[in-house]
Amino acid sequence: MTKVYVFDTNSIISAHLLPTSIVRKAFDIAWEKGILAHSRDTFTELVEVFTRSKFDKYLPLDDRLKVINLLEIKSQLIEVTEPVIACRDPKDDKFLAAALAIKADCLVTGDKDLLVLHPFRDIPILTPADFLHSF
Repeated sequence: MTKVYVFDTNSIISAHLLPTSIVRKAFDIAWEKGILAHSRDTFTELVEVFTRSKFDKYLPLDDRLKVINLLEIKSQLIEVTEPVIACRDPKDDKFLAAALAIKADCLVTGDKDLLVLHPFRDIPILTPADFLHSF
């Protein structure tokens, strides 16, 4: 059975800005061995953040748009039916809701506001390093 993973926005962006990083290795393994999933809300946030001009000096906008397009095409869109209010940073609840909606095998993040909830309703919340160690 194919495993499903949810990555938060910062992890996806970091993976693409830092090609030799641990988060990139985690992203690549998830991409190769499973399915990445996103909700409309998590994808909207990714697009809004990753297209900001502050990233121009690290990766050209055209390259970032290619990443966004590839993620839109090759990752799974989740329909969130149950809103979640659990995180001390309410902006992060959308990642919990997405992970729950698809019954993700894990949520990968470096965000302490999410990591303190590990596990959340039986869904592991792992740092990229812990995700790598699980293989």
